[in-house]
Amino acid sequence: MTETDLRAAKQEILDYCLRSMEYGLNFNTQGNISVRLPEPDRFLITPTDLEYDRMTADDIVVVDANSNLIEGPHQPSSEVTVHMAVYRRRPDVQAIVHTEPVFANVWGVIGEPIEGALVNMVIYTKGAVPIMPFALSNRTEFGDAMCDVMGDLNAVVWANHGLLTVGPNLRDAFKTSVAVESAAQVLLHARSVTSKPIVLDYAGLGITESL
Repeated sequence: MTETDLRAAKQEILDYCLRSMEYGLNFNTQGNISVRLPEPDRFLITPTDLEYDRMTADDIVVVDANSNLIEGPHQPSSEVTVHMAVYRRRPDVQAIVHTEPVFANVWGVIGEPIEGALVNMVIYTKGAVPIMPFALSNRTEFGDAMCDVMGDLNAVVWANHGLLTVGPNLRDAFKTSVAVESAAQVLLHARSVTSKPIVLDYAGLGITESL
């Protein structure tokens, strides 16, 4: 990977970090984003404890699969081991977005999965979004347990904490975050009207490709 390509990849991460704030998915220093690099055992991830609106592309760090800092001026996100667990378990995943959106978190607090209220969410996530029981997220054990809950889906809610989405690229991983939050909001409003809202099942849609 050339220096120009690496710089572009870092800038893309920063762009989506700022977009996550614009969309109301993150606040303060919450959340993190990572991507798998073409080189074996190399990943980009946002640094720990740095506000997105103070961040530059140069602040994005390079780590290896053991969460060790390889290059960059900061320590990686405190949840770097969770990202690495996903990359180990899911070779199809090329990017990860962790956000803390309000409506997805409501379902995490309730402890109920986010059902398919909207078709775009079902397409992106490939099913209802499950809830990972609460545990401290800055350890490898959490990442492995979370992967068990998420399975082959593209999203999982961390109870009392936030949302993690994955994808074959950063754009799709971010689109999934937005879709989940939108569906979570619609489902919450629907539940205020009826206890049995109409929801969609991924298997029943007969979809072979994502949008």
